[in-house]
Amino acid sequence: MKGMSTSFSGSENNIVSLTKTPAFVKIIGFSFLCLSLLIILRSFSSDITTVSNPTTPSLKFPMSFTSAPTAGDNPSPPPSAAAAVPELRQPGMERTGIVDENGAMTNEFVVGEFDEEVIDSVVDEKNGNDENGGGVLRGKIGKFKVCDESMRDYIPCLDNMEGSLERHCPPKGKGLDCLVPWPKGYKLRVTWPKSRDEIWLSNVARTPFAKGKAGNKWVVRKGDKYIFPGDRTQFAQGVNQYLDQISKMVPEIAFGQRTRVVMDISCGIASFGAYLMDRNVSTLSIATKDVYNNQIQFALERGVPAMFAAFTTHRLLYPSQAFDMIHCSRCSINWTRDDGILLLEVNRMLRAGGYFIWAAEPVHKHEENLFAPLKEMEDLTLRLCWELLKKEGDIYIWRKPLNNSCYLSHAPAVQPSLCSAGDDPDNVWNVNLTKCITQLPENGYGANVTAWPARLHSPPDRLFSIKMDAELSRREIYKAESNFWYAVIKGYIGAFRWETLNLRNVLDMRAVYGGFAAALHDFNFDCWVMNVVPVSGPNTLPVLYDRGFIGVMHDWCEPFDTYPRTYDLVHAAALFSVEKNRCNVTTIMLEIDRILRPGGRVYIRDTTPVIEELVEIAQALGWVSFKYDSSEGPHSNWKLLIGEKRL
Repeated sequence: MKGMSTSFSGSENNIVSLTKTPAFVKIIGFSFLCLSLLIILRSFSSDITTVSNPTTPSLKFPMSFTSAPTAGDNPSPPPSAAAAVPELRQPGMERTGIVDENGAMTNEFVVGEFDEEVIDSVVDEKNGNDENGGGVLRGKIGKFKVCDESMRDYIPCLDNMEGSLERHCPPKGKGLDCLVPWPKGYKLRVTWPKSRDEIWLSNVARTPFAKGKAGNKWVVRKGDKYIFPGDRTQFAQGVNQYLDQISKMVPEIAFGQRTRVVMDISCGIASFGAYLMDRNVSTLSIATKDVYNNQIQFALERGVPAMFAAFTTHRLLYPSQAFDMIHCSRCSINWTRDDGILLLEVNRMLRAGGYFIWAAEPVHKHEENLFAPLKEMEDLTLRLCWELLKKEGDIYIWRKPLNNSCYLSHAPAVQPSLCSAGDDPDNVWNVNLTKCITQLPENGYGANVTAWPARLHSPPDRLFSIKMDAELSRREIYKAESNFWYAVIKGYIGAFRWETLNLRNVLDMRAVYGGFAAALHDFNFDCWVMNVVPVSGPNTLPVLYDRGFIGVMHDWCEPFDTYPRTYDLVHAAALFSVEKNRCNVTTIMLEIDRILRPGGRVYIRDTTPVIEELVEIAQALGWVSFKYDSSEGPHSNWKLLIGEKRL
């Protein structure tokens, strides 16, 4: 027994000594860890088995033509991870009903009223459209048909109500759904600057305007072209002599330096603006769509900036203090009617210290009844505090004041009065005209722009009056945008040989600060850019005009007020990813096709999901299209779509 006791005691000592070793402690710890992991995995196993076929989270822009389910598919959302295991049912048995407050299935329930609008909204969402007509068509789309031949010069918002100069866009669902045809015999345009003096006869509508003006020898038909003799315009001695006369009358106008951006009202065939381009002046020629309804078409075919605009009941779609000079030569507008409300709109758009030039209809001594309107005009401009600098023959040149001091000195009874302090003179979309004088900013913003060309890259003061999120870094953002587009255009020149495109009429659908237009100027492209600021974003129009560019406010849910076949290049950067939430992007693409010239190109930069959607629409439009990675590389979320509308 003693021996056995001794043996057991020794073994016990050995075990005790073993348990004290580090290896034993590690083994015990490892075993405890494995046991814990096993318990944790088993506790989650029931939850894991309830989920099947998990899907990846939807992207920010989930709509896609190619990912839409086909007719044979029956997709259903995956069950929730917290869903209970479904009750087993015997074959042939079916249970329907609702879950009551105790969690049991019951068929005792009452069907109440339902909202038909909710049902319709669900159907619209399934079809890819929101309540505003936004979104895109899901699934494959076929080729668009060609519109009737009678629509070849169709302008949707101006051809809807005969006899009206106001915009009347087609109602929702009644917009353009076909491709506007071009005229028979249409040819690639005559290139600038030759197009200033001649255009193809077959490229413009043959209307009473062409016949009438040809009779006046403003336009001369010669073979298969229209010719525009520079010395046979509404200016007796020719356009250049008329411009020289203005410069001599008021040398401070300084075309191409102090005066860079001009508006020409009732422009005719836009010869005034065409010849000002030789003097580094960018002129926006405007006119109404009346019986001579293709004067704007003539201007655009010549390669001159022009668009439809009418002095009616609404503000024109340009900001306050936009134009360094506004010109009106025998424009047949009664500026003094209705308490001068139309001239007050001119005053709003005219830059502080800017010039208004009015070439009145000639009045002869025996036509004393025509002297009264001239006297009314002189009286109205005096109450507007415009200074009559010079009168020579039928030409009057006034200058707008630099501040409000003259207005404030008026007696209370003098009309028109100053607009209220709450009036926003840059708010122009669907805003009625008012019979008041637009106040000038007390800080001098708008009046203190630098001379051209320094103003092109000098951040203007009105950069800080824009309603947007950034407050302190606006100059940096402005410069960064210019640098970005300079680099992009440089890449386009190298990769796509832009120097061979002969660009002239260019549209930037989302211009922001005008960096795209500035880059085209820096690379010496002999073109002009219509810079559009969408109503869906910050109103940067004042900055664009302070830089020396032209532009307009527009809602891309509606058609653009210009003729078909206006632009050689249409550019859209980050536009569709914004507008697809409020507009139908297929409609926007149809509108691009309408205003794009045969032989023209479209450059669209946007997110990858959006570009994927637009590729199929471009093919349905008949464009030859290509998709490229952005400069950030293949893994960037930005892509470039190039479309060509071949003749």
